[in-house]
Amino acid sequence: MTTAGTGPTGSRRAPNAHRSEPPTPPRPRAPGSGRRRRGSLTREVIVTESLRLLDTAGVEGFSLPKLGHALGADPTAVYRHFASKDDLVLAIADRLITEAMAGLEPRQCWVETMTEQARRLRATYRKHPAAASLSSYRMTPRTAEMRTIDILIGAVLAAGFSDVRAAVVYRAIADFALASAGSEASFLALDERLQQADRAAWIRAYLAVDRERYPSIWQIRDDLASVSDDGIFEASWSIFIEGLRAMAPRPCCAAHAGLREDG
Repeated sequence: MTTAGTGPTGSRRAPNAHRSEPPTPPRPRAPGSGRRRRGSLTREVIVTESLRLLDTAGVEGFSLPKLGHALGADPTAVYRHFASKDDLVLAIADRLITEAMAGLEPRQCWVETMTEQARRLRATYRKHPAAASLSSYRMTPRTAEMRTIDILIGAVLAAGFSDVRAAVVYRAIADFALASAGSEASFLALDERLQQADRAAWIRAYLAVDRERYPSIWQIRDDLASVSDDGIFEASWSIFIEGLRAMAPRPCCAAHAGLREDG
């Protein structure tokens, strides 16, 4: 998906025999700094500004009035390009998929194809957590989503699954990846103070548990706080994909197919 650009603005400077400086380039319009030039508002511009607003202000700072102010346009102008705010959210979802899967091609091993898709999705959702928290569980269905699904189903077929079984396996993989990445994004979209409080609980509460009352927690209490987000993702994905590999009629020939064991 490409973002529409705008041409140069301003008048040409008259020649000046006493000055040789090049013309001063026009300054980019800051969000909300003035009214937008008529006809310059497009779907791509609206989605780009929506994503920027979500990245900087979070879900609570994303509203049509605020979006209109950032665009330098009346909020109702959005409805000339999108049927509703929900329609805009679906377009944002497709923009995230477009960003995540840019240049994606099927790999030689179907496990590698699935793993690369899952990692790409997670990386993009972590980059845009507020937008992902709004859209991770939605179906668009648009070009980027269709192509991503087609590649993933191709990997499922390459694993030897077929018919209804292939459909079930595809849905299981997609739902697992989306739920995992979407849940992580939703946490990262929280106010930073809430994030810090939740992470601190592993030290403040669980590190100090009573051995007699919670013997299992007590055994690994020192390690609970040291586990990284990357380690959690890689471990959970490895468990999932290794189970799928064991079920597949045509297991991938690669020993570990690029799986990592991050701590």
